[in-house]
Amino acid sequence: MDLLLKEGECLDDLQIKGYKIIQDRTKFCFGMDAVLLSNFVKVKPGDRVVDLGTGTGIIPILMAAKTGASTITGIEIQEDMVEMAQRSVILNMLEDRISIVHGDLRTDLNWLGRARWDVVVSNPPYKKLGSGFINPKDSKAIARHEVMCTLDDVLSAASNLLKFGGKFAMVHRPDRFMDIVTGMRNVRLEPKRIRLVHPTFGKSPNLMLIEGVLGGKPHLKWLPPLYVYDECGAYTEEILHIYGLKGDDGDGPR
Repeated sequence: MDLLLKEGECLDDLQIKGYKIIQDRTKFCFGMDAVLLSNFVKVKPGDRVVDLGTGTGIIPILMAAKTGASTITGIEIQEDMVEMAQRSVILNMLEDRISIVHGDLRTDLNWLGRARWDVVVSNPPYKKLGSGFINPKDSKAIARHEVMCTLDDVLSAASNLLKFGGKFAMVHRPDRFMDIVTGMRNVRLEPKRIRLVHPTFGKSPNLMLIEGVLGGKPHLKWLPPLYVYDECGAYTEEILHIYGLKGDDGDGPR
């Protein structure tokens, strides 16, 4: 196991099926948004899944633990993140189900295969580029800001990859709601399910989970809000359950 770790890297226990993930604290590390997305997305046994902008590979690994997807391919533009994610796949002996590939979702879709995937997921950069300088080689900046791809790039890639009737699921910020819904409809991804995530009761939502269907008919379902913390500042029962910290078998993601 130590042979898979490089200097400065650490191993985090995902608290599900014994899976672990390699991370570098000086680079972008996964957060709650990835965990919530992996819990939100609906995947049927045998589905083929693509994760756009996979980063550390956290979403493919959690989806391998939680779903019956036959194959999960993560595409990532940062070579060092690809290499690290590939080592996490090897560490968890998931090579038969997960592939992490280096590529640009704006240009490298043909070799993935257009119109052949059942599900596409993404935890994309949330922030539009402003006027300030952002280092295009900073992994944290790439993960948080639309340096290497925009929201529309992600939506267009998802539309091109999905079969007709395939599902797209994403986590994003509520302040981009109109951009998201308009952008989805522009590429024939009809919004079907939305769930807002609130830090606590009485606070405005700070995350949004959304699912759309390629070529679907208009029919939007608003799911009950998800609250992260209760009035005492502790995780709510639902968050504890999602994280595997509460439940009959105690089996769930960290």
